Amino acid sequence: MPTKTIEANGLNLSVLDEGEGTAVLFLHGFPDRGSMWHNQIDAVTAAGYRAIAPDLRGFGDSDAPEGVDKYGLFDLMGDAVGILDALGIDKAHVVGHDWGAALAWITATFASARVLSLTAVSVGHPSAFASAGVAQKQKSWYMFAFQHVGLAEDMVMRDNFAFLQNWGEGGEEQQWAEDLSRPDRMTSALNIYRANVPPESLLAPERMELPPVPVRTMGVWSDGDDALTEAQMKNSADFVGNDFRFERISGISHWVPTAAPDQLNALLLDFLAS
Repeated sequence: MPTKTIEANGLNLSVLDEGEGTAVLFLHGFPDRGSMWHNQIDAVTAAGYRAIAPDLRGFGDSDAPEGVDKYGLFDLMGDAVGILDALGIDKAHVVGHDWGAALAWITATFASARVLSLTAVSVGHPSAFASAGVAQKQKSWYMFAFQHVGLAEDMVMRDNFAFLQNWGEGGEEQQWAEDLSRPDRMTSALNIYRANVPPESLLAPERMELPPVPVRTMGVWSDGDDALTEAQMKNSADFVGNDFRFERISGISHWVPTAAPDQLNALLLDFLAS
């Protein structure tokens, strides 16, 4: 898919921009890039929407600033809003997966004037995640491991990225290895964990105090997700001030957009049109 470079929030960001009509902003997670949404981009553009899918800072072909402090979710939210500004888009539906879902929750909360609706795939509201109990903390073991600079990079890259090859489902694994093999890109990708989930946040708090999400929201979770519990998505309803719709996909791992594109596309198109 052809990309364009957009200057936003002081960075050069690689962005897919396809179709015409009401905009749908797709936000990917670790260790992806914007093109991982290709099945959803095809579906929404065929339905008359405009699809915007950036490579987040530190990922894909976008700039990767140095320093953990450059990867906070509010910095990434500034990038997302900056992309909308640069493209002359007032409001967009926002769809996120993995870290992109966490970013989508923050954007829908603190930049709600720019958001028509929110679709969060796999990752629930930050407060629901924080209060999901011991089961979620056990599933989050790798977030602790990713805090260790150098050791984490070696763990993920060892044996030709065997960690990711064993972790993935949906065909993006080779793209991950190519992206993360570039100098310093493994560290920039891991910095999203280091900036937003320091170890004490995984051990201590049971709730994050955030304003309620004021836009209509759909949460999509898959029962084969080894990293995230159903509770952290279903309980997101407690933190949405508007209608919350929960959808459960069976037999699929964490990588819903690429492993179950037809099911996700059907849910997404129905939700966007509702």
